[in-house]
Amino acid sequence: MNKIIFFSGKGGVGKTSCASSFAISKINQNKKVLLVSTDPAHSTSDIFEMKINNTITTILDNLDAIEINPEEESKKYINSIRNNLHKIISPAILSEINTQLDAASVSPGTHEASLFDKMLSIINTEIENYDYIIFDTAPTGHTLRLFTLPELLGSWIDSLVKKRKKVVNYKKMSLTDKNKRKNLEHDPIIEILNRRKENLEKARKIMIDQNKLSFIFVLNAEKLPIDETKKAIEILNKYSIPVGTLIVNRILPKNIKDEFFIRKKEHEIKHLKTIYEYFKDFNIIELPLLERDMDFKNINELSNFFKTDKNLV
Repeated sequence: MNKIIFFSGKGGVGKTSCASSFAISKINQNKKVLLVSTDPAHSTSDIFEMKINNTITTILDNLDAIEINPEEESKKYINSIRNNLHKIISPAILSEINTQLDAASVSPGTHEASLFDKMLSIINTEIENYDYIIFDTAPTGHTLRLFTLPELLGSWIDSLVKKRKKVVNYKKMSLTDKNKRKNLEHDPIIEILNRRKENLEKARKIMIDQNKLSFIFVLNAEKLPIDETKKAIEILNKYSIPVGTLIVNRILPKNIKDEFFIRKKEHEIKHLKTIYEYFKDFNIIELPLLERDMDFKNINELSNFFKTDKNLV
């Protein structure tokens, strides 16, 4: 069973319920678990009926959790860049640099980049402290942007390094002092960019390693969640990110007498057939629709469906 597990899917299909119940099933097997929420609309605190912060919080014996605040992480991300640049950039252009960084803090992609850094930091620093790190992610589109970042940012960083090397070479050509030219051999900006690239490569290796990471999609037996899951898996396949398990959540009971739910069950059966045909190579787990609102008692009930690992390998 892989140590790093991502739960993803369309908004409202029950990702938090599934991720939380899976976490409970693991601590019932005496495993130590870290449950990480990356969804800005955090529900983990609501399910466990306690405040979970942007730092690791103990929920139960062997179960810790953290709710990542993308806005807070974005500020930390920009400030770390600002601090690094302040050490190596001339004071004459610091004002312009700060203006650009302020603009970048609200630009598209900054939240994703900072969130990705935080996720990678959690994996790298906590992987040895837990048997499982379970990520309860934001709706599909947001998660896909996160997982495609190593490819996109890697190319962008390569371009920046190439341009920076040209600038450094021009500086070398203009200097006659050998010592000054030698100092340019270790350009701090290039070193920062290369470290960033190394971290991205490390993340990339984790993502495509089927022995380290499992990606689980949660969906309902309805057309829109099925269509979204198909598209998402196709995108992840392009980036060689493994997906092996689907959880079909909120299955209606069999013995229904109400006319409305009889027709609803007929549609559900049709969609289940589509799921089992299209995703025939995947492990598929069915979870029932519960008669009560989701709470800690229900989480314990759902955890019984994850007693064995065979469906989640």
